[in-house]
Amino acid sequence: MPSSSIDAAHFREVLGHFASGVTVVTAMEDRPVGFTCQAFAALSLDPPLVLLAPAKSSTSWPKIAQAGAFCVNILASDQEALARSFSVSGGDKFEGVGWRPGAATGAPILDGALAWSECQLGEIHDSGDHEVVTGQVVALGVGRGEPLVFYRGGFGTFGA
Repeated sequence: MPSSSIDAAHFREVLGHFASGVTVVTAMEDRPVGFTCQAFAALSLDPPLVLLAPAKSSTSWPKIAQAGAFCVNILASDQEALARSFSVSGGDKFEGVGWRPGAATGAPILDGALAWSECQLGEIHDSGDHEVVTGQVVALGVGRGEPLVFYRGGFGTFGA
């Protein structure tokens, strides 16, 4: 495929106009690991599947893939600091963060998450500078609050 003539900064600016929810994808390897992920969506009802798109540059994603199971934590409006801390590479992202192991996978469910989906790792597809990953949902739940939203490079909320 030929190299695109689309300017990367303009591409980011235009697609930044698509508001998205914010998630933290977690897993339990030797210790808990996780990363912030905006590229998340429902994929199928039967079977129940989700998809996410971690960057190939992520240092957390290979550990999550190795674990074979993960939890997608949908963040609540008061969890912006958590989204920011899990988006940084390195360090102990779980220091001072409350969580419990998921009943189905053991993957961390973050305290205060708006909702969560525990998944068994499905397929991984190469896709540019990211991978497209499917997960078979094996357990899920809902917390309380309003969603954290990312729009045009910033965080906000959407009150129901």
